[in-house]
Amino acid sequence: MSSSPSVTQDSLVTEDQVRAALTSDKGAAAQLTAWRVVDFTKKGDNYASLVTSVEVEYELNSKSYEVIYIVKINTGKVFGGDKFFDIFFQKECNFFLDIAPDINSVLKEIGHTEINVPKCFYISLEKRKEVIFLEDLRARGYKMADRKQGLDKAHTTLVLRELARLHAASLLLQNKTNNGDLGEKYPYLKMHWSYFVTNYDSILNMLKESAYLSQTITKKVDGYERVTAWIDTIIPNMRDIFSEETEHVMPKVVCHGDCWNNNLLFRYSETGHPEEAMLLDLQLTSFDVPATDLNYLLYTSMTGDVRKPNIEAFLGSYYTTFKDIMEAGGKTVPFTQAQLFKDFRNENLIGLIFAMMFVPLVLFETEGEVDTSKENEEDISEVFRETREKSLEMIDTNPLVKPRFLSVFDEMIELGIIP
Repeated sequence: MSSSPSVTQDSLVTEDQVRAALTSDKGAAAQLTAWRVVDFTKKGDNYASLVTSVEVEYELNSKSYEVIYIVKINTGKVFGGDKFFDIFFQKECNFFLDIAPDINSVLKEIGHTEINVPKCFYISLEKRKEVIFLEDLRARGYKMADRKQGLDKAHTTLVLRELARLHAASLLLQNKTNNGDLGEKYPYLKMHWSYFVTNYDSILNMLKESAYLSQTITKKVDGYERVTAWIDTIIPNMRDIFSEETEHVMPKVVCHGDCWNNNLLFRYSETGHPEEAMLLDLQLTSFDVPATDLNYLLYTSMTGDVRKPNIEAFLGSYYTTFKDIMEAGGKTVPFTQAQLFKDFRNENLIGLIFAMMFVPLVLFETEGEVDTSKENEEDISEVFRETREKSLEMIDTNPLVKPRFLSVFDEMIELGIIP
């Protein structure tokens, strides 16, 4: 194992950073003896930052050990002149530096376990050297569920309970804040999806490209002519859809902002039953209503036959956990379960737009061919164009098109969102 790996554009990791992470994790007595960068993701896995790993050898109390860290690196991507990935990366750093410790402090006070996010050992915000060292969750048995098949009821329920813990604990934290506004205490939380769609043409164009991709799919499937026509009507109004404030009954909380099956890991029992969910990639954390996270998860991450018959059970499970956290903190839930359901329905159009953006990219990806590390707006449009071509080739042979994607449109027609 080399003690001084070459620094390349794909592995901008320094020995000082490795040593700092090791000290934070194992204590000052741990002595670094060797390390090397080992990539473990494939092309197309990482949308907003480079993710790699560092294998570390160290000595402690005259014994030799090994540990692996997951390292996220800001590559300074620029899409269409917009450096919004710089913002994404800083938001995740700020989450681990500020919000997670504050929320975990609240949970500890009420006798609950910390939120399930990776342990963070080192962060550097030095310009063009921004990195985050996180624990390797594989060591604790966490792994990703099949992202093409989507989540079943057991997996989804675990994620909803973890979201409820994050949301409710942040509301308890808000109650302890002097001005009662976490958006003021953590200004970067104000940068949510509406902010990015309103202020960055590149993000807006990604949404439009995803709508064109969805239209390509619906044009080739009999019975979805009204969906194809409806997509024509929303493409010019994407910015307004996100900027117009929907009437909500729920308070704002700290939301994950990007909660779908690509950003989730699970730990399983010996019999293969999921026991815990882990929230990853907190680059879009925001101060928003819970319904945003709920729609994002439920319309991007499962088949219709899992989602539709279980909507009330899913929201009920979320509400029960939210209520448990609030009551442990001596507070009551400021909304009823019926109001939660109403808010969820009010945000269904946003859930549909997120489904149009992400589900086809997963369903029609071909190993190693769709590269989401493109570095400008023209290239990211090419990602959607490539996926459109693949969709035309695979629609008739991909058994997941109907249950995983078209089922979302079926529900939106039934709800009257698509007239």
